[in-house]
Amino acid sequence: MTQRLHLVFGGELVEPSRNVFRDVASLHVVGIFPDYDTAFRAWKAEAQRTVDNAHMRYYIAHLHRLRDAAEPASHTVEFGS
Repeated sequence: MTQRLHLVFGGELVEPSRNVFRDVASLHVVGIFPDYDTAFRAWKAEAQRTVDNAHMRYYIAHLHRLRDAAEPASHTVEFGS
């Protein structure tokens, strides 16, 4: 069975319209999860917890794609797209 690891992390952005973190050293690493569904639930919980702060953003990084460079990434997971 192929393992598809996902990292959930987030932090405060310089401005809400750009994916640039204010302080990379203070990023909140929620965790690494064994599948997308589990990662999505963790992402959603953190996003809802910080909904009142427009500068806070959480992301899901598809770690399994780092292991297989031949697999194309969607534009939604590419920062700056």
